[in-house]
Amino acid sequence: MIQDAVTQLSLLELRCRRPVEHLLSGEYRSVFRGQGIEFEDVRQYQPGDDVRAMDWKVTARTGEPHIRRYIEQREQFLYLLVDLSSSILTASNGRKRALIAELGSLLTMAALRNNDRVSLILFTDCVELMIPPGKGTSQGLRIMDALLNFRPQGHETRFSNVLSHFGHLARKRSIAFVLSDFFAADYLEELRALAHRHDMNAVNVLDPPSQASSSTELVFLQDAESGENRHIDLRKHHCRDQSHHLTLQEEMLQSGVDLMEIAVGEDCVTALTSFFRSRQRRVADETGG
Repeated sequence: MIQDAVTQLSLLELRCRRPVEHLLSGEYRSVFRGQGIEFEDVRQYQPGDDVRAMDWKVTARTGEPHIRRYIEQREQFLYLLVDLSSSILTASNGRKRALIAELGSLLTMAALRNNDRVSLILFTDCVELMIPPGKGTSQGLRIMDALLNFRPQGHETRFSNVLSHFGHLARKRSIAFVLSDFFAADYLEELRALAHRHDMNAVNVLDPPSQASSSTELVFLQDAESGENRHIDLRKHHCRDQSHHLTLQEEMLQSGVDLMEIAVGEDCVTALTSFFRSRQRRVADETGG
């Protein structure tokens, strides 16, 4: 069992390494640049220095002209908030979780290659696991292993707990990706508030495209999260999924949250590349760049 987990982790790491080295790290860097500058120290003025950087308080106190020095804020924090409720774990024979694991791993490796700190928060109706922000290969492997193998205790999805936890945890402006199928409804207000302070991104993980016909197709199913058994009309269920999909798009747009959508069976690298480039075009349009 342990050997199987090690093999899975090795295969995932190998599958993600090449696209990150050759494509995704550059795309990530172009979209998530360091934010602004931060103060470093004060030193004596030298001929040729920009007088606009003069620190007048230190100059007055010492009697000698001093300027303030700044450095660009390059290091960033990436938080992955990953839904591991039953609708993720059991859907499509586990392929939803595999898709999320690959997406999370690609984002982790791209961020670490950019020298950013990465954190993972796994949640259901509570915070199940928290891996603090860190760098390096061991941090990446720890996050990838949790994405693949962690077994949660909860079954349902509750966004309010994890979003509140992230809001208290992330003091500096950070990048956050929320990976879920968004089958709960308690995310909108908290996401909207967080989007004012952080770069919030939502990844909606969809089931494979429905093959439901126009006729009524009744099946007897168990709800993965609540455990309730009930009859489902597949045609009506498909219509509700489409409505949920459109509503989510509108909600994220109004909340200032970038939305990426990917269905089971789609290529993660292609989807992430498209998302990064779409974000870059939008930012360029907004700034006139």
